[in-house]
Amino acid sequence: MSRIGNAPIHVPSGVDVKIDGNHITVKGPKGNLERDFNSEMTVKLEDNTITVQRPSENKKHKSLHGLTRALIFNMVEGVTNGFKKELEVNGVGYRVQKQGKNLVMNLGFSHQVTVSEIDGITIDVPNQNSIIISGSDKQKVGQFAADVREKRPPEPYKGKGIKYVDEVIKRKEGKAGKGAKS
Repeated sequence: MSRIGNAPIHVPSGVDVKIDGNHITVKGPKGNLERDFNSEMTVKLEDNTITVQRPSENKKHKSLHGLTRALIFNMVEGVTNGFKKELEVNGVGYRVQKQGKNLVMNLGFSHQVTVSEIDGITIDVPNQNSIIISGSDKQKVGQFAADVREKRPPEPYKGKGIKYVDEVIKRKEGKAGKGAKS
């Protein structure tokens, strides 16, 4: 029995959901999202509540049941509240700034690294060492944040680079490790 798949999804006021076969469209104050889900799953909308049902108890259908419900829930949550990822830039001389729709980063290279906003993604730079990426599609927000982090991932010795705010970096000792005598 799937605990996630069996949970109903409450549709808040101001959010419009249309189900057409295996295609779902969700419209809300933060934007519009569309997705095709597996045709074997049955999705019903009754009294502002979405339910997902599976045809059988085999392993494939159980996995798809929870996945389909989670994807639809993320769509409803995204058009209602949106999602955001916060990144932190650490390092001497490392800084970021926003120029128009571009994120310009000084990351210790001989050149500046520039990343442009994509559809549905908003970049905010509250100060020169933090980046906030927000949008209504959870997958796009996470992927864009991962792409920005990839420009200079944090290194384990001094912790320099771009990291998620809640990320913990395992630190290593340098060459003069534990057994070194001076």
